[in-house]
Amino acid sequence: MRGLLKTLLAAFLLAWIAAPAFAEPPVSTVTTPLPPLATGEPILLGAVDGHSIAIDQNGKHAFAFDGRNWSAIDAGRIAIAGRILAVVSDGRRAVLLLGADGLAQAPVMLAYSGGRLDGRALPPLPLPLRTATGAFEPDALLVAGIARDGTPRLFRLSWSKPDNWQALPAWPGGGAPAALAAQNGGIFVTLASGQQWRWLSTHGWHAGAPSPGTIVPGSPRAIGQAYLLYLIGNSGGTRLYSYSAITDAWAPLGPALTKPQMAAVSQGDGILSAARDGRGLAFSALTLKSARQSISPIDMAIIAVYMFAMLGIGLTFYRRAKQGPSSEFFLGSRAIPFWAAGISMFAGSISSISYLAVPAKAFETNWEYIMSKMTTVCGLMFVAIFVVPIFRRLNLVSVFNYLEQRFHPAIRLLSSALWIMMQIAGRMGIVLYLPAMAIGTITDTNVVACIVVVGLFTIVYTALGGMRAVVWTDVFQVLVLTCGALFAIGFIVWQIGFGTVVDTAAAFDKTKMLNFSFDITQPTVWGFLVLVLFDVVLTFPKDQVLMQRVLATPSEKAASRSVWLFAAVLLPSAFMFYMIGTVLFAYYRVHPAQLNPMLPIDTVFPSFIGTELPHGVVGVIIAGLIAAAMGTLSGIINSVATLLSVDFYDRLVPGRSQRQIVRFAEISSVGVGLIGIGIAIILSRLDIHSLLDLTIELFGLFGGSCAGAYTLGLFTRRANWQGVAIGIVLASIITLVVWIFSLVHPYLYLALAIASSIVIGYVASFLFPPPSHSLEGLTIFSPRTGGIETEESALSIQAS
Repeated sequence: MRGLLKTLLAAFLLAWIAAPAFAEPPVSTVTTPLPPLATGEPILLGAVDGHSIAIDQNGKHAFAFDGRNWSAIDAGRIAIAGRILAVVSDGRRAVLLLGADGLAQAPVMLAYSGGRLDGRALPPLPLPLRTATGAFEPDALLVAGIARDGTPRLFRLSWSKPDNWQALPAWPGGGAPAALAAQNGGIFVTLASGQQWRWLSTHGWHAGAPSPGTIVPGSPRAIGQAYLLYLIGNSGGTRLYSYSAITDAWAPLGPALTKPQMAAVSQGDGILSAARDGRGLAFSALTLKSARQSISPIDMAIIAVYMFAMLGIGLTFYRRAKQGPSSEFFLGSRAIPFWAAGISMFAGSISSISYLAVPAKAFETNWEYIMSKMTTVCGLMFVAIFVVPIFRRLNLVSVFNYLEQRFHPAIRLLSSALWIMMQIAGRMGIVLYLPAMAIGTITDTNVVACIVVVGLFTIVYTALGGMRAVVWTDVFQVLVLTCGALFAIGFIVWQIGFGTVVDTAAAFDKTKMLNFSFDITQPTVWGFLVLVLFDVVLTFPKDQVLMQRVLATPSEKAASRSVWLFAAVLLPSAFMFYMIGTVLFAYYRVHPAQLNPMLPIDTVFPSFIGTELPHGVVGVIIAGLIAAAMGTLSGIINSVATLLSVDFYDRLVPGRSQRQIVRFAEISSVGVGLIGIGIAIILSRLDIHSLLDLTIELFGLFGGSCAGAYTLGLFTRRANWQGVAIGIVLASIITLVVWIFSLVHPYLYLALAIASSIVIGYVASFLFPPPSHSLEGLTIFSPRTGGIETEESALSIQAS
């Protein structure tokens, strides 16, 4: 019997691994014949505000497609100075490149309204160009070609400075361009020989994968956040190809067209193409269509079991939280083991941002961002030795109570309010939206429904069980998400081979970690060192989510141990998440057709989960995604509710009983969670390039200016509350200005805000008298041994 069970289990596992969850291609091409156009003249295609336009090379005749038929339109207002040699169009904008004798020099911007085509002359090109071609960037026009002396030239006209063309470095080696495209900050030139050159801001020009055939004029277009579409003809016919600007790989999409195509233009989620058909033109609309499926019953069952298990943990601790003192709800009666607190800190720090956005960043770029984790580990060692003991001795519930004891109640309330805004506006919505986006990418499940379900489950178990529910669900969630991540890495290595992963990573320098550049617009080692100095070493206590776990431990020694454990777990986990991005890069380099070009970059990992992994495993990894979100979300909800209760409700409405304070915290948990759900729904309606970058920016804007108060409190004796208040206000203004004008890399916003508040706050403090109250136990220069019973800690240990 035991042997039979083993055999059945082995057979099940073999089928489990062999059968992917989704056998269909992730994207297909739908070809729709369109009405023909009766003209024997050579035409070029363009599009203005979604209207497809066909125009002859003399500019005398033009036709517009209204969705059903082609009709002649008035083109008499176009100032034609020579023949139309090329049309540059992205589906919304169109520019004619005019010239004579094959040399283009006069660009004209088209406008279409009321059945009439108008033209507006742009500044002439600095040099006439042969074989001219162009492309649109979001804020500029690019034109490439060969000058009279045979040298390649590339020019850029920015819409912010529309009077002057800027000469850019041209591709090396010469060669006439057949197509020009732009995507995600990169420039891509395909030569008539098929050779491709890629320009990226971090690498300059380098050779890319050659084109698989002859590119149809006008067909290159950007799609999604990292792909280009081309209509390419070769021995197998003319068909759509996708090109990944990240993996440098081509993939055919759909069946080939029966006739050679002569012109094309962007249209919707695809391309409109024209072919000669007798004495007229035949048109076809090639549209990309994403394929999705419903989540399987076994995956749904796994997710449901996990969700209700989290709810069960909340219910388990509900009675204890309801009948105990307020410290039970806020701090688990300060009885959380150090190892559980350390794991919970790790769970609160990674979130779904680490599970999805970090692999996406490693997939798109390299491992330079991992230096932030390496430097953070060093910073946490300092924090565990010097900072954590001070705060644990104070027996605080809100870390912002320290600012009241050190400075003034106004500093406490201001800093607490800014931190709450940062967590609600800058983190909750993103953390909740990411797993919903992932599930929506994998299946046809509604994203808003996912947001609501995950959000409500998290709200319920957090509001019921308080800190104990948060910590113990975190421990379980870390186990689930780690198993899912490791399985994904192992599965890819098993599929394509360890050697392929290593060779691909080496060829594209995907594991580069060290950037010693002094360019402050890049993620450099120096930038991360500065960031960790200010974000961890000098201001670690600013994070109520992490510090609340520290304060929930039984003693100073346990508190320090929890931070040491947090540091020990943080770095291996960072390598795990970055490794996911690297192996995904290698996988989609080998299998480029398996990635949907229309999806955002942040969905690369969930896309792999949905199309490549077997049923059952999909459910486990989705549970891991949800676990990452719920772990962080529950910590934020509990911490924000704690601050609203302790810093505001208990102060502004005095005389409240312990039970009333806990009841307010429970209601606040529900309210804060619902706000997070609303923000996540709004994010689901926006097109955001990188949610990791957005998180970093929002943290810098909202969280940096008040954090400097902890540095001034812990490491100086002279700082006073007036100077600190001035520093917070001016640092907020400075950071806002830097953000508006994009003066530095977003990773430096937080460090800039903290540094500004420290310097300005310290200097401004000399304009006012020094603190008159005792600073014993409040700075690293005057530590006090033994616990200090503050008004807050005394309140929290009373029985209800």
